[in-house]
Amino acid sequence: MHDITVAFYKGEGLRRDRIVRWWTDSPYSHVELIMPNGDMAGIRPPDDPFVRKRACNTIEETEWELVKLTVTEKQLKALREFIEKTKGQGYDWIGMIISHLTPFRVKIPNKWYCSEWVAYALSVANILKLKQLKLYNLSKMPPGKLYNILRNTRIEP
Repeated sequence: MHDITVAFYKGEGLRRDRIVRWWTDSPYSHVELIMPNGDMAGIRPPDDPFVRKRACNTIEETEWELVKLTVTEKQLKALREFIEKTKGQGYDWIGMIISHLTPFRVKIPNKWYCSEWVAYALSVANILKLKQLKLYNLSKMPPGKLYNILRNTRIEP
């Protein structure tokens, strides 16, 4: 068994963080995965507009809300494979904007926004089931919605 962490950014951050929190009516503006070795994986424009993995020595816990999940070796392997498969894929500006301005879910292939990428990663690794995420039924998946799903869903390795 291994522990991964889903880290939700709640720090003051930059103006863009305040806009995202206001727009999504959420205390969180960003989300990333923290792997057992401490690497962070995710996508965050404009700084990192492509899926990437980076070393993370420490994170300021006053600025992040952490949700720890215990996963099996098989789930961790699937998660790592998803990270490698999507590495370098870009930010889904079009899908994110249309999905937030209309009731329609728009997903551009091989493009992501942060919380959508984390939700898919957890689903592909069978950590969260599509039935629990209800991705097929959502027009958007902002960080606050993913946080609520993780906090209110019983997740078993």
